[in-house]
Formats: sequence, structure tokens, C-alpha cells
Amino acid sequence: MEKLLVINQKPHVMNSFYQEIAKKHQSLLILPQKKDIHQFIEDLFSVLFSNTSKSFGHLPIIEHKFEVLEKEFNEIVRNYTSDKNDSFKQSINFFEALPELYRKTLNDAETIYAKDPAAKSIEEVLYAYPGFFAIAVYRFSNQLWKQELRLLARTFSEYAHIKTSIEIHPGAQIGDEFAIDHGTGIVIGETTIIGNNVQIYQGVTLGALSVKKEEAFIKRHPTIEDNVVIYANSTILGGQTTVGKDSIIGGNVWLTYSVPSNSVVYHKNEMKVKDNNPFPEPIFYSI
Repeated sequence: MEKLLVINQKPHVMNSFYQEIAKKHQSLLILPQKKDIHQFIEDLFSVLFSNTSKSFGHLPIIEHKFEVLEKEFNEIVRNYTSDKNDSFKQSINFFEALPELYRKTLNDAETIYAKDPAAKSIEEVLYAYPGFFAIAVYRFSNQLWKQELRLLARTFSEYAHIKTSIEIHPGAQIGDEFAIDHGTGIVIGETTIIGNNVQIYQGVTLGALSVKKEEAFIKRHPTIEDNVVIYANSTILGGQTTVGKDSIIGGNVWLTYSVPSNSVVYHKNEMKVKDNNPFPEPIFYSI
């Protein structure tokens, strides 16, 4: 019995730690569980883009689905504002913006389908393409960002990041007919501006030249004008860097300065293939 009592006694350092955590919680916002937000995104995405039931073709069913979604969303938003009337207004603003967001995302899906020879149907893009999912969630999160629901917007965008490995900051400005092909490893920073009909491949970074905190409120990320294609693993950095319209940025390019319209920027990589003749350079290394 004595041993059991000794085991259950908390050392002083742990008691202090528990007090520290409890005090910290007193100053933190009470937020909804992330799984509730994630479920709302999935429910919204399902109603808008996934025909998983014949009943979705009946107007009363869709009306009911949206009533449920509005209730879910309002419950989530209440945790981000102390004013219940404000949370109700925020919900109204978000759902009033949905028709335009829906049209934009459908245009994105059509663009992906038109540009990707592997896509066999628009349904395939809507249902199975991680690039489309990331773009759609960006459209929703950007609307929340505009409504000053910044933390909720970041929670939306981070869910898409978790699911797709595509990170698009909700503060970025992205035009119409945006296409992401494959997508894994894409990073698009907060002050990035992207025009219309832009296509980006996997591993692309649109980032900042500096990560100094004092530069948080200036334009740190590049501007990509209309009709630009950026191929895999290219990195474009800097708030003053602009890629002119109708340009092509090849794979593995590192770009920190502006290029004019109709540019083609590429990285030249020299490859040597060994044959039966003596090889001029060593191919075995000891490190």
C-alpha cells in the first residue's frame, strides 16, 4: 500500500506544470474541435460536387442539406466571435457567397479537365483529383479570410494541406480557371497574386525571399500574371518578382527576379551517360 501511495504522488515539478497549462487555457479561445470543421468541409464538398445519392436530384433534399450545413457552420462560427448576432451575419455572408464560389470552382474543374489528358471525365476531377479539392477549399477559406474569420480560414486551408500535401494560404489572391496538376508539395504564400488561366505542377513554391517578422504586412510573395504555366519543382520568390503573362517556367527553375510577358525560363541540366569507353569523371565516391 505504501508503494502505491508513493507512485500516485505527483512530483512538485509536475504540479507546477499542470498549473501552467491550466493558466494558459484560461487565456485561450474556446475553439471547436478540428474534426467538426473537417466534417463540415466534407459535407459541403459532398453536396456541391459529389453525386453520391439519387436523392440529391430532388430540390427539397438539397434545400434540407443546405439548412443542415448552415446550422453546422453557425455553430462553428459562434466559437470565433463573442457576438451571436455577428456569428449569424457571418454565416449569412458565407452562404450568400457560395453561388459565386461554386461557379468559380466548377470553372477550375473544367480547366483541369481540359488541360490534363489523363482526366477522362469532369466527374473524375470533381471526385478524385487532390488538386481540385485543394483549390475548392482555398476558394472557401479565402472567403472566410475576407470576412476576417482568419483562424477559421487557416483551419480550412490546413485541412486541405493535410489531405493533399498542397498548401495554399487563404490570403492569396487567385484568379479564375486555376489548374493544379498532381500537386504534391505545392506551397503558395499569403501575398501571392495569381492571374487567370494559370497552371501549376507538383513541387512548385511561390514564396518569400525573407521570413523576417517585421515584413509580415508587406507583399512578400510573387505575382503570376495570366496564362502562365509553371512546371514541377520550380521556386519563385519575392514580393517584387512578377512572371509576365503567357510565360512558361520550366521544371527546377529558381527565380528571384521578374521576367516579361511571353518568356520561357528553363534550367539547363547536363547529363552524362557512361558507355564502354573510359569515363572522364569518377563515379564512385567515399564520404
